[in-house]
Amino acid sequence: MNQPELNVDEGKLNEFMGKALADMGAAINTSLVLIGDRLGLYKAMAGAGPMTSQELAAKTGTFERYVREWLSAQAAGGYLSFDAATGKFTLPDEQAMALAVDNSPAFIPGIYQIIASTVLDEPKLRAAFKTGDGVGWHEHNCNLFEGTERFFRPGYSAHLINEWIPALDGVEVKLKTGGTVADVGCGYGVSTILMAQAYPKSKFFGFDYHAPSIEWASASATKAGVSDRVTFEVSSSKAFPGKDYDMVAFFDCLHDMGDPVGASKHVRKSLKPDGTWMIVEPFANDKLEDNLNPVGRIFYSLSTVICTPASLSQEVGLGLGAQAGEARLRDVVSQGGFTRFRRATETPFNLILEARP
Repeated sequence: MNQPELNVDEGKLNEFMGKALADMGAAINTSLVLIGDRLGLYKAMAGAGPMTSQELAAKTGTFERYVREWLSAQAAGGYLSFDAATGKFTLPDEQAMALAVDNSPAFIPGIYQIIASTVLDEPKLRAAFKTGDGVGWHEHNCNLFEGTERFFRPGYSAHLINEWIPALDGVEVKLKTGGTVADVGCGYGVSTILMAQAYPKSKFFGFDYHAPSIEWASASATKAGVSDRVTFEVSSSKAFPGKDYDMVAFFDCLHDMGDPVGASKHVRKSLKPDGTWMIVEPFANDKLEDNLNPVGRIFYSLSTVICTPASLSQEVGLGLGAQAGEARLRDVVSQGGFTRFRRATETPFNLILEARP
């Protein structure tokens, strides 16, 4: 292949290389975050004050020489602070909130599991670029499934009950008095269980085509003490059973579906005449140029290696992508037979949309 002729601005090249250098450090840090998370290194440092590598190794039952290098790398990346006078490392409380507190709304280790899965799955994805075939959710490394649960749980815990459901027209009253809800594409069942805990008089049904996720969700419901009002079942978005639901919920999954219009039509048939479809989607503006920012970068990247391949692996294969935007989602919902559609609320990471017959 002939080399291209390039007219290079050295200043712009150096600027880009600086960005790439930062990305290299961030990329290799994925493995270090997973090690710190899985070995309990962050948790051992949270609230413990300055520590030496010997102290952290003793506290966690790990080998000091590895721990020393890990601490040094974390300090270089700003995840830890280092005091040269004492030779001790500290996990600041702010970083502890993000790395060591599971129920914190800022907890982030789950995304590093997702990132790890995309690297492991790269050969499959590279092949799909050539063939145009899809890569189904079930075809990914298992890090994706657990990582997704851990990544989305903090946001759902912070917003679902306190903000998102109250923003829907009349739904909260129905759930408090005893409604029926279908949670489609429920994965490990985090959203389903959160709703069941908040609204004990209602009944909840979680559906997902991925059988291992349904097994995990069922076990989680039992552990959470809500199995009397939660049922999980393997089913697709176009065939989930039941009618006369007060609410059907899709959490961060409509854009993953091969035939979202078909799913929309099925939701329409399954709802009561005054029922509500709550659609939670990654935040996106309608124009590409308005999504060229750090959040858009993450979502477009995840969409390239997870969401779009998932859609292309199914019938129709519409390939909405994780940055579909409200206008395209409105079109999908309208084609499904819904006449009312609005943005109920939003966060920096999610659009919460309400559709009604």
